[in-house]
Amino acid sequence: MSAEEEEKTKPVPAKKPMVKKPVAKKEATPKKPTPGAASTRARAVAGETPALDAPVDETLPSDEVPGVTKPTRVGRKTPLKRKVEVGAMPRLKARYRTEIKEQLLKDFGYSSVMQVPEVTKVIVNIGLGEALTNGKALETAPEQMGIITGQKPVITKARKSVAQFKVREGQSIGVMVTMRGRRMYDFLDRMISMALPRIRDFRGVSRTAFDGNGNYSLGLREQIMFPEIDYGSIDRIRGMQINITTSAKTDPEGFRLLELMGLPFAREGQTR
Repeated sequence: MSAEEEEKTKPVPAKKPMVKKPVAKKEATPKKPTPGAASTRARAVAGETPALDAPVDETLPSDEVPGVTKPTRVGRKTPLKRKVEVGAMPRLKARYRTEIKEQLLKDFGYSSVMQVPEVTKVIVNIGLGEALTNGKALETAPEQMGIITGQKPVITKARKSVAQFKVREGQSIGVMVTMRGRRMYDFLDRMISMALPRIRDFRGVSRTAFDGNGNYSLGLREQIMFPEIDYGSIDRIRGMQINITTSAKTDPEGFRLLELMGLPFAREGQTR
């Protein structure tokens, strides 16, 4: 046999099978939730489909950030609600709502509760004609007015010149305070229950000082009748004018309102 034939007759060695090496599996890392995904999923569960062009809410959930409310709409959040501490209702205002209002409704037979008159504002005014010669009056009078009313007063000025009184336009001639709401009721309560009874030989206020529309005007001669005033800080005795404005349309309605509130009117036929 030739060499070529011998090579053909030789057995072919079998190939070894290839063994694959085991490859270690990588642990799948959890995906980080994208901002606003929680709200988007919640809307998907509720059956709402957000708009394609709606902005993504990039705020963190309210459970993670204290003091922030949950977003009600994608890209928007509700404003924070602040708690406002409200003090107790003034005593005179509480008595007006519980007693005086019902009594006025019975006395005048109003068809609606909204027709019942009430006090709308109180104006306290002190004239300072002495300020033309005494400049210190513009310092002490506003301070005493602020102590009595609990509100910063406004300095009133002359509107036109008066040669007889030696007053020029723009000169300071008084102080004024306009009170409403809580301060108004507090002032009326202190004036009725504490200040007026301290007047010497007090017999009541005038019954005829109404203007025809239910508004009342009261004049006081001394500011020391209010217990808030310190006698040592007084440089001069000054009077004041108090105007009580009501929503009454007639004088009998305004008179009955102030009478039920406790304003001590003089007896009929009695002089002050």
